[in-house]
Amino acid sequence: MAIKRTTYDARLEADGLARLGAAGAPVPGVLRVGQSELVMDWVAGTPRWEELGATLAAVHRETSEAFGYDMDNIIGSLPQRNSWMDSWGEFFAANRVVVHLNDPAVPDHLRRRLLAASDGPLQSLLEEHSPAPSLVHGDIWSGNIIDGAFLIDPAVSFSDREVELAFMAVFGGIPRALWSGYLDVWPLSDGWERRRVALQLHHLLVHVRLFGGGYVGMVEDRLNRLGW
Repeated sequence: MAIKRTTYDARLEADGLARLGAAGAPVPGVLRVGQSELVMDWVAGTPRWEELGATLAAVHRETSEAFGYDMDNIIGSLPQRNSWMDSWGEFFAANRVVVHLNDPAVPDHLRRRLLAASDGPLQSLLEEHSPAPSLVHGDIWSGNIIDGAFLIDPAVSFSDREVELAFMAVFGGIPRALWSGYLDVWPLSDGWERRRVALQLHHLLVHVRLFGGGYVGMVEDRLNRLGW
């Protein structure tokens, strides 16, 4: 078994693991959970990247009537707001961008640019392909994949599935086989490349708040590429 001690309510993470597991995602089972401790099955195996990609696409088929989740939860060690909304553009602007901007780690000039983008062009861009809400893990990067076979440390919500893939593309380290397994099952729609740049703002702002430094420049780069 694996024991994880947290600085946040571990029951939020346990809920995310259970929700993903019910949708068919390969996640460790939760044996016991308290407010600051999570006891899980120990997972290990051989890499199954292509299968993992196809399974992730199947998890994304799990849908909801709106964007959000039954509760707020955690991304990294930060609160993640999941208030329900009918509009993906409004949800992302309010709950994935503006929600970060009162943090003193976000410089004033960047805050102003992000507020201006959130008031109009961001929402319009994200609504252009009329996405449906999909159950997403919410924080997939190479460090949250065990042995190319299992997913850990979720930040679940019902979001546009593209936000999952956008973050997977930020830092690299995700083998091409996972992408192939996913895209063979569920290709992306036209305009993805531009939306991807915008959708990366959320996770990059999380990194600004947690680590500062060069991540400010990465947010500025995305805004510059979008002309915002």
